Amino acid sequence: MPPPVPAPEDGASEDPNDREGATVEETFELFSAQAPKGWRVELIEGEIYVVPPAKGPHEKIVTELVEQVIAHRTDKELRNSTGIGLHLPGVNGTMRVIPDLVIAPRDSFDAPQEWHAPDPVLLVAEVASPSTASRDRVLKIRAYARAGIPVYLMIDREAGEAVVCSGPEGDDYTHKSLHKLGTEVPLPAPLGFSLDTAAF
Repeated sequence: MPPPVPAPEDGASEDPNDREGATVEETFELFSAQAPKGWRVELIEGEIYVVPPAKGPHEKIVTELVEQVIAHRTDKELRNSTGIGLHLPGVNGTMRVIPDLVIAPRDSFDAPQEWHAPDPVLLVAEVASPSTASRDRVLKIRAYARAGIPVYLMIDREAGEAVVCSGPEGDDYTHKSLHKLGTEVPLPAPLGFSLDTAAF
């Protein structure tokens, strides 16, 4: 796990170590507010994770995903969003996650709040990196399924695979297909096209 965000220096009351009795949610809010620009702070099953800005290879894949969705989507009302915060139901309270890519209908995230309900989301995608892979492979599959998000696409660079999860039911997806990176990866509706992972 990456190092935690440094605690604020402008007062003892703002230091997480001095906030005896603070809830995990309160500590998460404090870390989120103090995170340097570009860093992501997520709350997953009662644990706070701090992720530094993505490196070039990661962003290249996210950009390629966005470009292919724009080029091939049949529903022109669908929009790609990066950096959107979602609040999801968790076993240990509400979770806060920021997927690498969210696909939802136009105007789904017009409200000004920082964290949005997952109801309109049709697909989430994560590009797993060494620091996030364990969460992307296990915890986030459960979280996205529990939230009823129809499709979860994970690009697992370490394993050299793309994993397509669909049919959320309870804490898991009823259908998972694995594809080697470099091949065509069929995406279910509402996208309904084959993702070319040769550029990944």
